[in-house]
Amino acid sequence: MCHPAWGRALTAAQRLNDLARLRRVRDRIDREYAQPLDVEALARGVHISAGHLSRQFRLAYGESPYSYLMTRRIERAMALLRRGDLSVTEVCFAVGCSSLGTFSTRFTELVGMPPSAYQRQAAGAAAGMPSCVAKQVTRPVRNREAPVIEPQLA
Repeated sequence: MCHPAWGRALTAAQRLNDLARLRRVRDRIDREYAQPLDVEALARGVHISAGHLSRQFRLAYGESPYSYLMTRRIERAMALLRRGDLSVTEVCFAVGCSSLGTFSTRFTELVGMPPSAYQRQAAGAAAGMPSCVAKQVTRPVRNREAPVIEPQLA
């Protein structure tokens, strides 16, 4: 039989190992957001099951790996839309989304308006603002917390 302290040490070591794996997954998503990524591929990359990765990632970061990936993609899309030289469809594919409908739905959930409306609004709003400031000011809100924006009647 193992000594109880040995079991606690092993459990603590396992937790640290799991956290290191989760950080590697998060870092990979941050680096490769525009690549075709899915939970199964991310889990294979750190040698754990997709279900275990999803559960542990949600416990550590408060959202699923897919949700985190989509947030990264939407953040990048916001920057590209602010630039104004690409269409919404081009931006969708540039950030790694393969479905314009899914991209538009997720963008609207996180930002509070469709990508085309964001692009029109951002054209004037970020003018003259340094890109690092614009990125902070316009960062999307996670987990469907975007404020509801009432349409402006002109």
